[in-house]
Amino acid sequence: MTTSDSTALALLQQRCPRCHQGPLFTTSALHVTRFAEMPADCPVCGQHYEPEPGFFWGAMYISYAFSTAIMLITGFLVYHLLHDPAVWVYVTSVAVAAVLLTPLSLRYSRTVLLYLFGGIDYDTRYRAGAAPATRR
Repeated sequence: MTTSDSTALALLQQRCPRCHQGPLFTTSALHVTRFAEMPADCPVCGQHYEPEPGFFWGAMYISYAFSTAIMLITGFLVYHLLHDPAVWVYVTSVAVAAVLLTPLSLRYSRTVLLYLFGGIDYDTRYRAGAAPATRR
């Protein structure tokens, strides 16, 4: 596993907010039935990923923003690339894009919520397996 001091890069790689090493998800985003599974704790530093029960319900709002952006971008691309086709082309294109990008939207909405509102700060003491004996 790679370690990054950059919080933005660790967020994009979906890594633990505290050590930037442990993965936030147990399976690939391409796994159709298990793309949202997360371990309870970071396998590297032991950070608990769910700060409180029901924490990830807030990710729905971020996911809604991602879905809106996906639909607007898809509509814009269809308009400009296909020169304003019939309405059914817009509806089909937006629906297909939304369904195909749902796993990524859900995973990144959870990741963004955890990084912004999880109350977990990056700690360089957890780099390269040099984790302290105490857990937060």
